[in-house]
Amino acid sequence: MTQFDNSYARLPDRFYARIAPDPVDAPEMILFNTDLAEALGVTERDAAVFAGNVVPEGAAPLAQVYAAHQFGGWVPRLGDGRAILLGEVVTDQGRFDIQLKGAGRTPYSRNGDGRAWLGPVLREYIVSEFMAACDVPTTRALAAVATGERVQRERAYPGGVLTRVAASHIRVGTFQYFTAQEDHEAVRLLAEHVRDRHYPQAQTMLDVYSQIVAAQARLIARWMGLGFVHGVMNTDNTSIAGETIDYGPCAFIDAYAANACYSSIDQRGRYAFDQQANIAGWNLAQLGSCFVGMLTEETGTQDAAVEALTQALNQFPAIYQTAWRETFAAKLGITDPRNGDEDLAQDLLSLMAQTRADFTNVFARLGTDKARDEFTDRPAFDAWAARWHARCDRGPEGAALMARANPQVIPRTHRLEEAIVAATEGDFAKAQRLARVLSAPFDLADADRDLMAPPTQDEIVPATFCGT
Repeated sequence: MTQFDNSYARLPDRFYARIAPDPVDAPEMILFNTDLAEALGVTERDAAVFAGNVVPEGAAPLAQVYAAHQFGGWVPRLGDGRAILLGEVVTDQGRFDIQLKGAGRTPYSRNGDGRAWLGPVLREYIVSEFMAACDVPTTRALAAVATGERVQRERAYPGGVLTRVAASHIRVGTFQYFTAQEDHEAVRLLAEHVRDRHYPQAQTMLDVYSQIVAAQARLIARWMGLGFVHGVMNTDNTSIAGETIDYGPCAFIDAYAANACYSSIDQRGRYAFDQQANIAGWNLAQLGSCFVGMLTEETGTQDAAVEALTQALNQFPAIYQTAWRETFAAKLGITDPRNGDEDLAQDLLSLMAQTRADFTNVFARLGTDKARDEFTDRPAFDAWAARWHARCDRGPEGAALMARANPQVIPRTHRLEEAIVAATEGDFAKAQRLARVLSAPFDLADADRDLMAPPTQDEIVPATFCGT
């Protein structure tokens, strides 16, 4: 496939289980990311490789172990139950993991079958590539393969394997696993690995933690700018590299509501749209507790370590607020964001909430005379627009900024569901179309403008599912 250099596999054996993917019956390539393959130096395009039937030379297949707080409840041992890390490739842009999701049982599968069905595979491919096109830090999708096998969930579905690419698959839960085991050596080894791999400028472990905090704050702000609701912000789904990871019951807001929550398993709205920054802070606090031992060595006392980590964590709100302001200033064509711009953005969001205006289409049409058509209370919008016009850059620079910040089309849940249903019946055309269009969401051809439309009343998908 390409030249591997497997640094995670050089960590001690207790960090993972070495295991090869389970072969599948009849692998068939459904989606392949040619541009990403070229960037990674991947020349292989054989479906058998991306299904796990053939292990590339130089790969070191393994499943990583980790723990998690899931919906606030502690689970001391999880791990890759259906994913196998083939290895790492080094490019001019950095080092990247190549992982197969749905590749078979591992020692961490518990009662699972280690497989994935085609629906979640296609959803993650399409959504993650959309996020990458919007310049949101994210795992990427290299390939989606149908396996020719059936996977039993509430019924039998066609199986699939996703090839996922990430800066790494190290999670908050990875640190939590070794901290809970009181394996202080492993925590330090992991932290040093993270520093060398992701934050090489960090001089101390406090610097590492501070940079992780900042990366998460900026990431969540970018989610908010797209109306993205992750749905399962457990600590095992919080990437140390600051990337979006694990697109399970995720969704994008259609009719705007600040407390939008779609995940069928999030009964109390813990991970609702307007709670995502708070939850990211909570997850980072759990990570901070894993750094106390190392910081005690650096600062001399445990109290000093806790104080230093607390101060670092307390920077999260300010970093997030600045990133949120910059994100929404760009969406409004404000080229010189400053304090107070968040009020202008929040007032627009409040108007949208009052009339359930479509989040994406409002911003996509702000630079045209059609934006007011998204609101039932048009005088209220006109009053807001007068304030906006007084603040934004109405010249070419402001227009270009808005064009880069406001996608014309998003992965709407009802469209994803249509594509998945068709794929389960052997028709991959809708999924392939979504993958093509959403990989360039700012430049929409006339023939694809139907994908801008929000769902009609009978097309609304009220709940999303992990589907694993």
